[in-house]
Amino acid sequence: MDGVSRLTAAMLRGDFHTLGAHWDGEGVNFALFSANAERVDLCLFDPEGRVEIARHTLPDKTHDIWHGYLPGLAPGALYAYRVHGPYSPQAGHRFNHHKLLLDPYARLLQGAFRWHDAHFGYRRDDPGQDLSFDERDNAGYMPKCVVTAPVSTQGLAAAPARPSIPWHRTVLYETHVRGFTYRHPELPELARGTFAGLGHAEIIAYLKALGVTSIELLPVQAFVDEHFLYEKKLRNYWGYNTLGFFAPHSAYLSDRDVLEFRRMVDDFHAAGLEVILDVVYNHSGESNHLGPTLSFRGIDNASYYRLQAGKARYYVNDTGCGNTLNITHPRVLQLVMDSLRYWSGEMGVDGFRFDLATVLARDEHGFDSQAAFFHALGQDPQLARVKLIAEPWDIGPGGYQLGHFPAPWSEWNDNYRDTVRRFWRQEPGQLPTLARRLHGSSDIFEHAGRRPSASINYVTSHDGFTLRDLVSYRHRHNEANGEKNNDGHRENFSDNFGVEGPSDDPAVETARSRQQRNMLATLLVSQGVPMLLAGDELGRSQQGNNNAYCQDNEINWLDWERLGPEGAELRAFVSRLLWIRRQYPVLSHRHYIHQPAAAGEESIRWLNSDGREMRDEHWQEHHNFLLGYWLTGNDRASVLVVFNNGSEQEQFLLPSLTGAHNESWQCLLDSRFATGEPASPRVAAAQAVAIGERSVAIFSNDGGNGETRKP
Repeated sequence: MDGVSRLTAAMLRGDFHTLGAHWDGEGVNFALFSANAERVDLCLFDPEGRVEIARHTLPDKTHDIWHGYLPGLAPGALYAYRVHGPYSPQAGHRFNHHKLLLDPYARLLQGAFRWHDAHFGYRRDDPGQDLSFDERDNAGYMPKCVVTAPVSTQGLAAAPARPSIPWHRTVLYETHVRGFTYRHPELPELARGTFAGLGHAEIIAYLKALGVTSIELLPVQAFVDEHFLYEKKLRNYWGYNTLGFFAPHSAYLSDRDVLEFRRMVDDFHAAGLEVILDVVYNHSGESNHLGPTLSFRGIDNASYYRLQAGKARYYVNDTGCGNTLNITHPRVLQLVMDSLRYWSGEMGVDGFRFDLATVLARDEHGFDSQAAFFHALGQDPQLARVKLIAEPWDIGPGGYQLGHFPAPWSEWNDNYRDTVRRFWRQEPGQLPTLARRLHGSSDIFEHAGRRPSASINYVTSHDGFTLRDLVSYRHRHNEANGEKNNDGHRENFSDNFGVEGPSDDPAVETARSRQQRNMLATLLVSQGVPMLLAGDELGRSQQGNNNAYCQDNEINWLDWERLGPEGAELRAFVSRLLWIRRQYPVLSHRHYIHQPAAAGEESIRWLNSDGREMRDEHWQEHHNFLLGYWLTGNDRASVLVVFNNGSEQEQFLLPSLTGAHNESWQCLLDSRFATGEPASPRVAAAQAVAIGERSVAIFSNDGGNGETRKP
């Protein structure tokens, strides 16, 4: 045992009901699921995590859960497992007790993961590859699990009330803990790139002033770099390679305190802002059959992963990441549910965005909208109250499932993204589809009785071009990723206005700036839930990289100090748009509204340039780029949005306001101007108004009270 003591007599049977390591004030109970293991050893380490100081065999197994209790052990203790069993890849078993394994339920990890060939369960230099067996110990290169005390016992101040923002009032802001804060000049240096930095008063004040309601964080659960990135000296920046579903990513903690995340959430809640987590329960960071043995693979490969029928050596790869978690297994489903309850309960999170969510509802027959995963969430008294967002696709057969998730789920709507991009790129024939997307994509969601909030509308996200790059590049420029520019989306529906990349031509820059404003305006007047990509409101560029998942550098970090007057103007434009969306509820209906409507009821109308209803033949005019989008509330308040994507200025006849106290329209925003503030705020009804080329104008009748509202 190389000096490691075996103290089995000191370990009691313990309890199997609660998985993980749990301190009860007098000792720690350990419980680990493995249906196929023959023995499980608990390894304890010194405070630095370098020396194994004791090893205990878990003394009992109940319902496939190995468990034991150590009296006297306290929070802060470091541990991991070694699991004994057959190494038989052809039969789906990959046990290797020479590999130190992380507890899937660990709440905190200490120490950095370091790549080494000892992590692989097989000899990489053997011609038989994973059919061989490797006896090297990887403990020196692994982080260690930390026993933590329950959050409720750690002296936190009383948690502020959760904002509980209704879906129809939600505005999402997708960002990255490290990239958003790492270069912020007003943050303490040690807080940059961490949860403490994200929860800093400067960041919260910025988000409040902008007008968003909910911050959506790229993965914050513990993750590792893929081996192929390590070999290229690159990093997994986005974090979609999870190793632990309970532990926060250690690099985002400024002081190795798991409560740092909870304090950040409390700070957001105190400011009335929600926190949504992007979570990855479709695969793990152990990759394919040639990947490392770090946790699930060595604990019970045949239970945790979906294996190919008749070829159990290989994994089902519906994720494109090498493996697929077996959510249909009751204990794996329990793992996911326990993890979600932990983050929403003890950590206070308000909702989740599920990466490749189609995987979670797959069985042997494919995607099922009535899958056990959906029912488990729906019946859970805690999780049924949080916001649930699906990325509604994977790469498996029948993987694209936009519109097929059950209520109350919302879904990333890439159809919305592509339609808005194609319309503003002046592709012919886009008006009918654009109208459907402005309407909240009722053609996709309403058939199942769902609401406009089922559609998460976005023009850009972490995956793809930033808004600035969308108007600056026709082609992707991903050379820095080391894949010869073959990765990332091939078709981006982008435009460069005649110059690929940065330009010093004032005409090009003017066109690009206006196009950014046009797409932002379209997004924020659409029915459904808008999502902004962090930095788009400041003109952030990724140098044309549309797949910057592995760039932990200036390509991804938001450089706050270099953003000049143009960034400030664009931010003011977005703030103005968000003010308009808050002030005029007709822009965010709870339910789908259709025409015609009786007098005094909510209505939506589509107008042509003469201010009259669009007729069938108008929708078929493929080179018509002018559209009026007129919304009326049951209080007679109206908002009229006019889109002109033509290359010439057009006249648009503002409709009359029969029955209103005020027979004029107030222009709230004009995208021709940098901050959106219009040159002529008040325009008479039933009069023609000039709508600039490639622009958006927003008008309101102020609910008939004749007052001019100002943001």
